[in-house]
Amino acid sequence: MQVEEGDEESRERRMLSPDACLERLKSAHIPVPAFGVAHDPGEAATIAASIGFPVVMKVISPAVVHKSDVGGVVTGIRTEEEAMAAFGRIRDGVAARLPGAPVTGILVEAEIPPGLELIVGGKTDPAFGKVLVCGMGGVLVELLRDISIRVLPIGLTEAREMIRELHGYPLLKGFRGSQPVNEEALAETILSIAHLFFSDDTLVECDCNPLILTPLGCIVVDARMITRDIPARMGETPHPPVDPALFSPRSLAVIGASADPAKIGYVVLRNLLSFSGSVYPVNPRMTEILGKKAYSRVGEIPGAVDAAVIAVPAPVVPDVLRECAQKEVPLAIILSSGFRETGEAGLRREQEILAIARESGMRVVGPNCLGIIAPPAGLNTTFDPVMPRNGPLGFISQSGAVISTIVDWSIPEMIGFSLIISVGNQLDLDFVDFLHVMEKDPHTRAIILYIEEIRRGREFLSAISRITPMKPVIAFKSGSSGLGKKAAASHTGSLAGDFEVYQAAFRQAGVIQVYSIGEAFDVAELLASEGYPKGNRGIVVTTAGGFAVMASDFAERNGVHLIPLPDAVRDALDAFLPPMWSRENPIDIIGDGGVERYARVFDVLTRFQDEWDIAVVIAVPSAVLDPVHLGSEIARFSRSTHKMVIGCLLGGESMRAGERVLREKHIPNYREIDAAFKAVGRALRVKWAREG
Repeated sequence: MQVEEGDEESRERRMLSPDACLERLKSAHIPVPAFGVAHDPGEAATIAASIGFPVVMKVISPAVVHKSDVGGVVTGIRTEEEAMAAFGRIRDGVAARLPGAPVTGILVEAEIPPGLELIVGGKTDPAFGKVLVCGMGGVLVELLRDISIRVLPIGLTEAREMIRELHGYPLLKGFRGSQPVNEEALAETILSIAHLFFSDDTLVECDCNPLILTPLGCIVVDARMITRDIPARMGETPHPPVDPALFSPRSLAVIGASADPAKIGYVVLRNLLSFSGSVYPVNPRMTEILGKKAYSRVGEIPGAVDAAVIAVPAPVVPDVLRECAQKEVPLAIILSSGFRETGEAGLRREQEILAIARESGMRVVGPNCLGIIAPPAGLNTTFDPVMPRNGPLGFISQSGAVISTIVDWSIPEMIGFSLIISVGNQLDLDFVDFLHVMEKDPHTRAIILYIEEIRRGREFLSAISRITPMKPVIAFKSGSSGLGKKAAASHTGSLAGDFEVYQAAFRQAGVIQVYSIGEAFDVAELLASEGYPKGNRGIVVTTAGGFAVMASDFAERNGVHLIPLPDAVRDALDAFLPPMWSRENPIDIIGDGGVERYARVFDVLTRFQDEWDIAVVIAVPSAVLDPVHLGSEIARFSRSTHKMVIGCLLGGESMRAGERVLREKHIPNYREIDAAFKAVGRALRVKWAREG
């Protein structure tokens, strides 16, 4: 493994020799072949004879990652003479292909009969700590990339789940006449490797590759381990719990308030004019701003101040924070930039204000953040000029620009929020704290996260796992591309990049992962309104045959089962629908159907609501269809059932009035059929995973 000069962390890391790795596995009661290390041809012959033929021989070199690529492996050795010759072939082959690479020995190992090849390995993730990878492939592992990941620790149940998540899992059960292999032995070996990796604080990365699986059991034939002399430290800094009441302030100081419309301090103060509590501008050069008495410093404000919004230049922030500490202000929202994002000097300034906050017990949002918005309280501490609608969605974002864009977009879309938080640099309060706040917030029914980086991964995982059974959490994680990723020193490091670990952690905690902000809101609105579907039995009602066909395709792709119509339902619909209706699901009620026809179908489905779980109502512009009336009937249908009801009012401006009715009644509506089924599918997958 190459070490960059000056890279302190890399200098602490060292790669164990293959024989040392096998010894560690053996001591943990993980099956490995008989082996020995030879330093000359004669010793190779002696070790091979003592093990018994056939044997395989492999180079031992800290400079070699993929032994086969440099001629460092010889298999099928059946005599002492062949062992001696193989020693020379390996030594000479490595020297020719990788000049200067040190060869510290040759591993002589019993050759294991062929079987199914897998990899089990671990890495230390910067956010979540120790994680485990199980995958198919052996030498092809990085080509196939068929893996399952878990954040450690895990139990035997999770080990079994990892195996069954692999696309190659049918190979274990016996494929095209092949004999089934010992799945339970693999699960137990995965668990043993997980325990070994998790319990050793000095072990930061490992590969057991390949692991050979047969009907009789499994055995690790090669291993790579990376250790650190100093154990990795994950989450050692004490982090005080946050009181959610801090986010319901009754009085606010705006430090850096301004009468200049071009200043952030002006916009923030203007936004707070509608706040029902007390607002105090702080500016030493002003006596009044926007009709409110201004104070030269926060200490002059009479009475308590529940929160301070700070919009002053970064160099001034520490002194301002000391004044807030003297005033016993419990929460500071620091909008100012110029901290760690600007370099070493900014980082030192951040550490200074954290020390002030910790000493006084003050909590800090930011710095370098947009602020917080709580529409139910009329609270907007940001410099975004728009106040969003009141609604059930909580939104936590690592990007202030994303918040500004979403808030602006949400107004015409009639999407409402309970609480919006910009995390900024996460100096003190971070995603874990804000999740706790939204968990306790009575107005929040679903939570959307825009994530670039999680600091306290294990605490995040614990918080999310606690919240998701009560409130759906939808996450959009940026940074999925390979740009900027360092070359990995092992298969596991290559396979389980940061983004892949985030994906695994989200699945483990019941988070619904999406791949765009639009999709995040599609899913969040659905679940905030309807909750998780009780099952996957779907019904589609439409007047458009073409869209009925599309709906069937989208349903199948997303795990929604469009049920055959029960005879009783078909008979009830036959009583009033025209003879040309589809008589199957999707229920095509013919293009001349108006709102009354839809309503009578809804009545039938309400009577037979135990037969289905999800109803999708698709409508298109028509001279005989009143979108407002239809929106009201869909809302009535939803109120009359205990099932998921979704609108798909397709088209342009002519359907917007119907959309508004659905929004006002908190019924999700989608302008694309595939978006509706994709949202349902993501909700179903998380529901099924949680229920096992």
